[in-house]
Amino acid sequence: MTHIHKLFFLLIVIFLTSGCVNRVAANWDPSGSITDIKTFYVKKLGPDGRGINKLISDKLVYMGYKSTTGLGVNVPSNVDIVVDYADKWMWDITMYMLELTITFRNPETNAPLGTGNSFHTSLTRKTPQEMVDEVLTNIFNKAKGT
Repeated sequence: MTHIHKLFFLLIVIFLTSGCVNRVAANWDPSGSITDIKTFYVKKLGPDGRGINKLISDKLVYMGYKSTTGLGVNVPSNVDIVVDYADKWMWDITMYMLELTITFRNPETNAPLGTGNSFHTSLTRKTPQEMVDEVLTNIFNKAKGT
């Protein structure tokens, strides 16, 4: 095989695999205990018109927790965790969620207790619900040490 053919083959491999990037991560503050947490408040991201806050809150309820959501102006005083999030969207024939970051915060200090992130490019894209499930599962697994 000539050098030109090898280079061409390498470029084809790079081209075909470049759209298959995905990354997931989660962190948890070891000084915090997930076992004491029972109630969540999900702050709606101002420009979010897709209801990601509702997906997060609904998933937490499905997992057995109490969760409410709102604009974050008047956070209820009886919550154990305030949840905020950031989502990034891309266009590739259709709009899809490229990245989702969810942060669990102490409601009194606003200090982050846990963070999770999911990043999927076009070829490995997931639905918003799947991204929420993935991030929350990873945060809880990290908090429980699994």
